[in-house]
Amino acid sequence: MTAKQMLLYGMLAICFVASLVFVNYNYSFYERPIAKITEAHLQDTSETTDLYENTDTIYTQEITAELKNGEEKGKLIHLTNEYSASGAFDQEYSVGNDLFVYINPDTVDDNELTGSILDVKRDKYIVFVAWIFIFTLLFVGKKQGLFSIVSLVVNALILSYALDIYLRTSDISFVLICSTSVILFTVISLLLVNGFNEKTYAAIIATIVGTFSSLLISYIVIWATSGKGLRYEEMQFLTRPYKDIFMAGVFIGSLGAVMDVAITMSSSIFGLFEKNHNISIKALTKSGMEIGKDIMGTMTNILFFAYVSGSIPMLILYLKNGSPLGFTLSMNLSLEFARALAGGIGIVLTIPIGLYTSILFINRKRARK
Repeated sequence: MTAKQMLLYGMLAICFVASLVFVNYNYSFYERPIAKITEAHLQDTSETTDLYENTDTIYTQEITAELKNGEEKGKLIHLTNEYSASGAFDQEYSVGNDLFVYINPDTVDDNELTGSILDVKRDKYIVFVAWIFIFTLLFVGKKQGLFSIVSLVVNALILSYALDIYLRTSDISFVLICSTSVILFTVISLLLVNGFNEKTYAAIIATIVGTFSSLLISYIVIWATSGKGLRYEEMQFLTRPYKDIFMAGVFIGSLGAVMDVAITMSSSIFGLFEKNHNISIKALTKSGMEIGKDIMGTMTNILFFAYVSGSIPMLILYLKNGSPLGFTLSMNLSLEFARALAGGIGIVLTIPIGLYTSILFINRKRARK
């Protein structure tokens, strides 16, 4: 292990310990009162039946917790928690949980405070899972894993800034903002992870062309069909043009899969060329198309499952309440199917685009020799 690696691992270890300590004792950074449960007892059990004759068991907990911040820090507060066996909208709490609470102002001057539970303080769990993700990336990807983390953070900041611009500037199209963001996402991610080389340049071009082609085809299809079959009910609370927001979501959603296909095609073609500099263009084209066919089906399925998985709870809810299958699928999956199809189009288009873009760079490389 080199000195640089030891220094890096040492810094990561220090950051890991420091972050876990911080999130476990950062109560003073929150404005809302936080209480740590010291006692939790099950007091009562009952049953409830809804209009559809579904029976659920309701449990009642009596909780005593110590306030960890604010003017009442150190005092005990008594809370009541009702939770169901299904756990759909509530949960059971145990000793050691940190809760955001509301303090009844009428009991502030009393020795025994009462109040209600607002939410759970989950930052320590999020930080722990985030570190597992970081360590896994570093263990598998080494330097590329580190750059992947950096690109992820940078892309998250860019997306946050793009959303902020859109919310503050209503006269700029969200699709236009996302178009600029997509170019930045692509360039930053691929350059950081794969470096400045012709393989990366080919992947960048293929990603941008494939993604924009997918968006253009989606626009044309929606315009030609007048958007028939698309149900925008899930966007009914938006105060901005919902169609633009939907198209921007399609745009960004397909980017990840298209980028994956582009770098796979580029790496494969350049890998074949590096192994045999005398390989013919015909052989490269044939091999590239075979690789593209192999990844096309799996990547399209990934998009489908990623989009549809988020709708499973609503599908179950609709079907459980007797909604017809066609109506249920139309209400909950029309937009998801549209996103998956648009992304699938981008994947299929990116295969030949990535192939011929890589071959173009290879021909230029041969011409320079």
